[in-house]
Amino acid sequence: MKHRINATLIVSTLLCLLPMVLSALLFNRLPDQIAIHFDIQGKADGFASKAFAAFGIPLILAGLNIIVQIILESDPKKNNGQPLRFLSKWLIACLGIFIIPMTLFISLGYAIRVQTFVTVFVSLVFIITGNYLPKCKQNFTVGIRLPWTLNSEENWYKTHRVAGWVWTIGGMVLLLSSLTSFLPAVTLFTVLTLLVSIPAAYSYQLYRKGLSD
Repeated sequence: MKHRINATLIVSTLLCLLPMVLSALLFNRLPDQIAIHFDIQGKADGFASKAFAAFGIPLILAGLNIIVQIILESDPKKNNGQPLRFLSKWLIACLGIFIIPMTLFISLGYAIRVQTFVTVFVSLVFIITGNYLPKCKQNFTVGIRLPWTLNSEENWYKTHRVAGWVWTIGGMVLLLSSLTSFLPAVTLFTVLTLLVSIPAAYSYQLYRKGLSD
């Protein structure tokens, strides 16, 4: 199957590779081993060579971005997923621009609260996604894709309307938690659980009431 290479694919892939410029500038100053994974408390618990952290991760993200773009473009109902599809197309590029410079500067000794910055980033993604969910029409690649939402447009619409509120409020709660340092780890786990369980349970209840086709 031929896929149209559009400007979004090209620009987003280039943005995934953009942090490599910073990597090249800082490469000689970087330690041989760089922390690339942190636990929920912000402590480093996974390391890699500086070459992999500086250049390998951007290349991997660029490859993942291309795969995501192709999958999104392959959806026969791709026009129904706007504007959530738009967010999905730029998410990996934004993630790379965010996490790679942070990782490099941490390795150089800069005091950066990883858990706070990551939680803020995730919170904003939840809030933006929550605002987009009610506008997302039935499709096969983005949204709350459950058997009941895919088999019923009304179930899809009602589930995404509720999910929009849940994701927006959850993102705001998580953002407030990250800024106040009020048990961010517990809050993150709780919010993630509710973001998944509430829309799924609501959609299933609609299905039980007959909204299945």
